Amino acid sequence: MGLLVSAIAFLFAMAVTGVAAKRFPQASGIVYGGTAAACALVALWAVLRLGGGGAADTLVLPVGLPWIQAHLRADALSAFFLLVVNFGGVTASLFGWGYERAHRDHHGGPVLPLYPLFLAGMNMVLIADDAFSFLVSWEFMSLASWLLVLSTHREPETPRAARIYLIMASFGTACLLLAFGLLATDHGDYSFDAIRSHAPSATAAALGVILVLMGAGSKAGVVPLHVWLPLAHPAAPSHVSALMSGVMTKVAVYAMIRVLFDLLGEPDWWWGGIMLAFGAVTAVMGVLYALMQDDLKKLLAYSTVENIGAIVIALGLALVFKASHTPVIAALALAAALLHVVNHSLFKSLLFYTAGAVLTATGTRDLNRLGGLIHKMPTTAFLALIGAAAISALPPLNGFVGEWLLFQAILNAPALPEWSLKIGIAVVGALLALAAALAAACFVRLYGTAFLGRPRSFAAEEAREVGWAMRLGMAVPALLCVVLGVLPTPIIRLFEPAVRLMVEAGPFDDRAYQPWFWLAPTSAIGNSYNGLILLAVIALLSILLVVVIHRRASDRVRWSIPWGCGFEGPDPAAVTQYTPSSFGQPIRRAFGSTVFRARDHVDMPEPGDTRPARLSVTWTDPAWVAFFAPIGKVVDWLADRANVLQYMTIRRYLTLMFLALVLLLVMVAVTQQ
Repeated sequence: MGLLVSAIAFLFAMAVTGVAAKRFPQASGIVYGGTAAACALVALWAVLRLGGGGAADTLVLPVGLPWIQAHLRADALSAFFLLVVNFGGVTASLFGWGYERAHRDHHGGPVLPLYPLFLAGMNMVLIADDAFSFLVSWEFMSLASWLLVLSTHREPETPRAARIYLIMASFGTACLLLAFGLLATDHGDYSFDAIRSHAPSATAAALGVILVLMGAGSKAGVVPLHVWLPLAHPAAPSHVSALMSGVMTKVAVYAMIRVLFDLLGEPDWWWGGIMLAFGAVTAVMGVLYALMQDDLKKLLAYSTVENIGAIVIALGLALVFKASHTPVIAALALAAALLHVVNHSLFKSLLFYTAGAVLTATGTRDLNRLGGLIHKMPTTAFLALIGAAAISALPPLNGFVGEWLLFQAILNAPALPEWSLKIGIAVVGALLALAAALAAACFVRLYGTAFLGRPRSFAAEEAREVGWAMRLGMAVPALLCVVLGVLPTPIIRLFEPAVRLMVEAGPFDDRAYQPWFWLAPTSAIGNSYNGLILLAVIALLSILLVVVIHRRASDRVRWSIPWGCGFEGPDPAAVTQYTPSSFGQPIRRAFGSTVFRARDHVDMPEPGDTRPARLSVTWTDPAWVAFFAPIGKVVDWLADRANVLQYMTIRRYLTLMFLALVLLLVMVAVTQQ
């Protein structure tokens, strides 16, 4: 524990060093290098702790509330999430250093002092062992990330994104504050050990579940509390976006697991039912949102919503099976959730890095202005292909094995006693399968329009490959996407202590009879997974396909100008190829016209008019229309009514203070009776 506290203190020292970035441009390398070293040390500590069984380590510091102090604790669950957060910090620091070098005119700007503070805040959340320390760390993490979003305040969309993010972050903290107040009951001890030893009443537990789902869910991006995420993530610098999407949302998942599986005690089945419902809606809505986007980073942000939905589904399954006293299947579901946490942190960070590389090379995030980058940025294109295939759950990459494990848990629904859950989980499984299929379509659309075809703009035509630091920052998670897809068993067994701690079950895979490269959960209804065999079969079939094509196809190479559909110009194929809207039109018309009220508007010139025809698409966010727009109107109305308070006389101000004092005394008198 002393090492963790020292690493966090070192991150604060890096933040102080970052203040000098404007005067000393070399401070960028010092800050990113020091941050990467601190994160690597914590990640190594987490691996050793998990490998040794995940025994808890505690520490009490003389800070915080006088009667509580600051309780710190790192158990197996904390160690697992410390590994996820700090490994993401290592790759983000490497990519961020290259990203700052490519934007030398900023000299790090306000990002450098805030970047290590953001990582320090996330680490503090994971080791907090009392409600006060947890909430202070949570708010510290939120404010640091909010200021990082504001670092691009000169862009027109940033102020609105930062304002909405701050509002939603404050809402989430308020919900968690109320949840911990309910869990502390009347004994008033906010340490987690005291909360565990004093089980809350059924009513308090029910309200706590709802509040935690709202508080942590708003940070994770659960629908309908996701509205800040597609605004804030694109506004931040690309390596910060990768941390917010790939890592910070996992801290919110940690908060859900810590409270629902640990602090609240034995769960009821309906806790999992609520999470299953929200997770299914989040998964489907998230990918539909993503399919509507032409902004590269907004598309990736909405894709995070879809993946958070899959994780919430897995957590809901684990709660349902734990409440039904089937701990082995609960362990399978929780392992699927934790594996997807690892997988998403890798391929989503990779995709945000590639988006940053594309933005650096072209100066745009608009898919309508990209294209042909596979020829201009071959390394970035190859690494982006790995990320797109992984997030589309294509074998043998890590996204496939994560969703395979989740579906194994879904197929165990017949073991539950409640028929409503059996039917409900079958529906959730169908929705998850739909989301997976739509995710594949979404990333075929992204990769096809951004990297294939012909350049759609001069910026794409003149793009060049990014520097070695950015490419290395992308290559590390890309390599792990392949390794964890082929050999997932070592990482699953590494975080097995965390699974066992939360569901009190033994190992869910039959390790006594299976080698380390074979994943065979005992509860997977006879199914098993071997990534090496899958990789060998795919490679063999690919080689066979190439041989057949070369043997059967003509060996003559023919070059010709592609038909331009009657258009003239130096490259008519560039203006007649499919756009992102063209790719997404069938799905938009099938789903978006109902869910998002999407409408196509065609501006078709009259015959003889040389203006080009134009297609524009309008759509609305149902969550914004149903929840946040009405709330905004009510707040504006109340603000207008309360505006008269600033024009009152001193006598009226004193009268209001006196009435407030009387009201407080009455409340105290009533509560004392």
